[in-house]
Amino acid sequence: MRMVLRLPLVVTVRVDLLLVLVSLLAFWTRVHRLAHPNAVVFDEVYYGQFVSLYMKRIFFIDDSGPPLGHMILALGEYPCGVSVWSLRVLPAVCGALCVPLAYCVTLELGFGHMSALGAALLLLLDNALIVQSRLMLLESILIFFILLSFLSYLRFYRASSSWLLLSGTSCAAAIGVKYMGAFSYLLLVGVACVHCWKMISDTRVSGVSCVCRGVCLLVLPAVLYVLCFYLHLTLLHRTGPHDQLMSPAFQASLEGGLSRITQGQPLEVAYGSQVTLRSSASQPVPCWLHSHKANYPIRYENGRGSSHQQQVTCYAFKDVNNWWIVKNADKADLAVGHPPRAVRHGDMVQLLHGMTSRFLNSHDVAAPVSPHAQEVSGYIDFNVSMPAQNLWRVDVVNREDDSEVWKTILSEVRLVHVNTSAVLKLSGLSLPDWASGQMEVVAEKIKGHSSGVTWTVEEHRYGTSEEQKDREAELHSPTHIDVNRKISLLSKFLEVQWRMLSVKQEDNEHKYSSTPLEWLTMETNIAYWLHPSTNAQIHLIGNPASWGVSHLSLLGYHVMAAIYLLRRRRGIKDLPDAAWERFVSLGVLCGGGWLLNFVPFVLMEKHLFLYHYLPALIFLHLLSAALLEHVYTHLLRYISLASLKDAHRRVLLVCVFVVLACVFLSYHAFSPLTFGSPELSANQLRALKWRSSWDILYRRR
Repeated sequence: MRMVLRLPLVVTVRVDLLLVLVSLLAFWTRVHRLAHPNAVVFDEVYYGQFVSLYMKRIFFIDDSGPPLGHMILALGEYPCGVSVWSLRVLPAVCGALCVPLAYCVTLELGFGHMSALGAALLLLLDNALIVQSRLMLLESILIFFILLSFLSYLRFYRASSSWLLLSGTSCAAAIGVKYMGAFSYLLLVGVACVHCWKMISDTRVSGVSCVCRGVCLLVLPAVLYVLCFYLHLTLLHRTGPHDQLMSPAFQASLEGGLSRITQGQPLEVAYGSQVTLRSSASQPVPCWLHSHKANYPIRYENGRGSSHQQQVTCYAFKDVNNWWIVKNADKADLAVGHPPRAVRHGDMVQLLHGMTSRFLNSHDVAAPVSPHAQEVSGYIDFNVSMPAQNLWRVDVVNREDDSEVWKTILSEVRLVHVNTSAVLKLSGLSLPDWASGQMEVVAEKIKGHSSGVTWTVEEHRYGTSEEQKDREAELHSPTHIDVNRKISLLSKFLEVQWRMLSVKQEDNEHKYSSTPLEWLTMETNIAYWLHPSTNAQIHLIGNPASWGVSHLSLLGYHVMAAIYLLRRRRGIKDLPDAAWERFVSLGVLCGGGWLLNFVPFVLMEKHLFLYHYLPALIFLHLLSAALLEHVYTHLLRYISLASLKDAHRRVLLVCVFVVLACVFLSYHAFSPLTFGSPELSANQLRALKWRSSWDILYRRR
């Protein structure tokens, strides 16, 4: 076939000038003078420490969420160096891109360019969104990925299948930044399920499309979520401040810290082994089985009697009194034989305290703080009717077979008291002053799963001394041998997940914590920064005009939806099918997005802050402009007289102009508290205190 090249070659480019305009304005409001203030602001100190740890490759765990957000913040330092501007630039860029994304999402919902412009302006002029974008915080990054995931899915649904991959990737990124992203992800998956359900009834459509949705929206986010932690754990390979939260096996895999102590230790615990036993429980603090030359008091404060045996506790610090010797009950040897005889699952052992030579013992005496459980002690023969009961059965919990060997670091064991079938357990309670506030260890009969009942050998060596003095010198000597041992990344990933979910966060009161209902009424603000010598300051305060319009729009949508549904129930269709479908989609995506991002916080028992409301708020901004177009296009058509209809439309346009003017004036009024400049006088600051509950600070001069 002969091809003919026609000249001239012409390239046609369509540019949406409104989109370009709002994008430029968004970048100006978010990036202009980004380095001001040149100081650490509010939670920047919290995220800054994580960025610093990334730069040093030091392991940490943030119990408030996944690591992707921290990685993105740290990414800003690489091309630009460490500076206030470089730390804030990526959140600012993400916050700026949220404005054009809102514009595009409105268009994909089937509404016009003026509605898209209105939604973009509401996001553009929202003081709270601007403040949160201009600081080293994660909310703007989270909102960016939420909007991108919805835009990608809507474009996939209406146009190209390639957008589905971007949607799944954005969902994974949203969850990877903050677990709050899961609320919007559930909404998007629900919408996709409804679309798949409709497609099943259409014989013209193959099932491949449903499979693609499942792969891209379920499998891909899960894979990327795991990949995020893979990068996190690969990058952070050095010991750090959060090591004590992790298991000994995890700690030993990091460079420095515990690995310098545990490298090269014997793998298999044998009779005669000298070991330290670390409680596998993460609460309240990691600790080691411990004893010392002090007895339980003859009587406790409440009048109950004790055995007056040697105290056995759980101690939260490394100490020579944490060492125990695993002894064969049938032999007197305290050193490891040649060859070593390994201890296996189901074996009966005695545990001898290395420094005091007292056997770990339990008996039918109530524990000091947990009277429902048995006391655990170091046995002393007082020549009374209390014989020694110091046999313990080794139960390897994570064994692969019944002949499993007790292994250093890798094995989690339960120590079952042979005489009473009670299990050695960390109760989680602190002992009184007579035990220096150390943690209580008890023996308790366990039914089902219970925390604090498993123990791990952390430090281990083969004992060589039979005499007490030689043994004490041996216990004081270091255990380091230059050999390395690692655990798999999958094991580390699962452990990090469990620690993030199980570690209890400190529940301290905060001056600026608030309730979800206070977000709706704008009763709260957060003072982010105050200049040390002037009245210049930055506050997280929403734009009262845009927030009020958005909340009224939510109420208006529900009223209109209820009226439509009642009339449709009586067979009256007020809207054409296409318009009704667009109206329902608007409610599902915007109303549902607000609901799923707001209601969970109502049910949470934790300290909340105003910025938790921002992901929900963006859905209301999208709803407001689209609902106004719906009113203009469909409700005014019920007015019969053309002149009256035109008058109503003119009135509506005037109202829209007035609302936009109020939004802009409100933004301008609060901009000194948004950007931290110019400095306002005390009287001007007082005038901005529109709610008596707002904490606006000022200095009298």
